[in-house]
Amino acid sequence: MLDDRVRAVLQRLEAEDAREREQGVERELRSRQVARTTGQFLFALVAPQADCEVLEIGGSRGYSTIWLGAGVRSLGGRVLSIEHDPAKCEAWRRNVAEAGLDQWVDLIEGDALDAIPAIDDVFDLVFLDAEKETYEQLFQLARKKLEPGALVVADNVLSHSATLGAYSEARQADPTLESVTVPLDRGLELSVLLR
Repeated sequence: MLDDRVRAVLQRLEAEDAREREQGVERELRSRQVARTTGQFLFALVAPQADCEVLEIGGSRGYSTIWLGAGVRSLGGRVLSIEHDPAKCEAWRRNVAEAGLDQWVDLIEGDALDAIPAIDDVFDLVFLDAEKETYEQLFQLARKKLEPGALVVADNVLSHSATLGAYSEARQADPTLESVTVPLDRGLELSVLLR
């Protein structure tokens, strides 16, 4: 699962992210990756599931993709990641290859709002980590690719509560979902489809 190749790439990306933050690199140019503990949490969600199909919306340089890909490879499954930034897509491909996960992960380069409707697949888990003002639209598009029992994990709901508070409230008020805010790192909204 988490072999030496995967661990080495994750550690390198963590060091790069810390260095960029320390140097004050502009937000848009940074990797904007999840915290390590969020990566571990995502890994724990997918690793025990057989044939787990994951849609990742916002792949950046591949840090969370690597956690997800390492999780799905043990019992079968696949991660389909969407990223629009060409430079980040190039880094994503390089990092995923270096981690040895090419066989379990794929990348769609483009705008998620355009890409999701064109995907002909059903997913068990969606990880939503894109531009915050698009979360509601992205959730509604992704929901059409899910069946009851599927899980949507949205990142940054506490760190960006001014923007995403309404997203969490809408999920928790929806009787077709069971949704809870998990105060891990920047805050995760976990929403299970009931029907």
